Amino acid sequence: MNIMDFNVKKLAADAGTFLSRAVQFTEEKLGQAEKTELDAHLENLLSKAECTKIWTEKIMKQTEVLLQPNPNARIEEFVYEKLDRKAPSRLNNPELLGQYMIDAGTEFGPGTAYGNALIKCGETQKRIGTADRELIQTSALNFLTPLRNFIEGDYKTIAKERKLLQNKRLDLDAAKTRLKKAKAAETRNSQLNSARLEGDNIMVNFSYMLNFLHVKWLKSEQELRITQSEFDRQAEITRLLLEGISSTHAHHLRCLNDFVEAQMTYYAQCYQYMLDLQKQLGSFPSNYLCNNNQTSVTPTPSVLPNVIGSSAMAVTSGLVITSPPSNLSDVKEYSGSRKARVLYDYDAANSTELSLLADEVITVFSVVGMDSDWLMGERGNQKGKVPITYLELLN
Repeated sequence: MNIMDFNVKKLAADAGTFLSRAVQFTEEKLGQAEKTELDAHLENLLSKAECTKIWTEKIMKQTEVLLQPNPNARIEEFVYEKLDRKAPSRLNNPELLGQYMIDAGTEFGPGTAYGNALIKCGETQKRIGTADRELIQTSALNFLTPLRNFIEGDYKTIAKERKLLQNKRLDLDAAKTRLKKAKAAETRNSQLNSARLEGDNIMVNFSYMLNFLHVKWLKSEQELRITQSEFDRQAEITRLLLEGISSTHAHHLRCLNDFVEAQMTYYAQCYQYMLDLQKQLGSFPSNYLCNNNQTSVTPTPSVLPNVIGSSAMAVTSGLVITSPPSNLSDVKEYSGSRKARVLYDYDAANSTELSLLADEVITVFSVVGMDSDWLMGERGNQKGKVPITYLELLN
């Protein structure tokens, strides 16, 4: 029974406090009550904290979009994170493209120029996909997590204390209003009590009322001192928390440096991968035989941008498809043998082919009935078919 009485009294007190705050807030909005203003320093700190929160949320969300452009994938990762479960591993876009290229190159034949090039490009794309995955993991750990911890941790604490400060301020202003009204009522009653009135009963009643109002005034003064003390204490707590925003900025600056370094590592890896791929593709002959003798395409030079530094500039020419070179056409009609330089490595697919090493010189000759893309190659006692696009005939 005592516990129930205590709960009822506490509930009634809380309801009274809430009603008092609501009345004070409404009167302030209507201009019917005075409002205690916070000092300029505290206002500046509150403004700085709110600004930090808004921009941190925007930067965090846009970084997530940058690292994972697929909104469905982001939603899936968010759901798994809230369920405290690991999201299933899936190929990212570069890895998927690389796998398609490798599968296509295998289907077309690793011994063909196009199939071999597709496989090399596919392997590079898969390495880029791995680097992209590492960038996402590093950025999430070193950059996004600290930003999210601030929004979901530190700023929530600041917002809670700021709300509590607002309530203490409303309590203080409500106490000031009650004391002001008590003083005004006592002044009016003192004036009436000092007037000449007839009858002892009237005099007794006014004296009793005056004493009651005086007691109420003293109670309001005591309440004002308590609310003022609580407000000052809460303002100091809030101020100390808000001054920590500067430390938060310093921490986020270090996290930003980590994010930039992760991006630099990623782009440097991608640049190196593409540079290696360019060298591999550059070992292909600039002109190679077209299977169906289609019309030629003029080569177009392309410039690889400098993504690492001023010294890291490379100029490359794209692969081209032209009509058969005259020297390769001549060897088909020439019954004798010719010397040829191997342009790049070639691994024999079976025992009928001859493996090649870049820059070596072999003897080649044509065989009646052989596929137009192949010649017969000879190196010492070794003999086998070699792809014609891997060769440069020598005079």
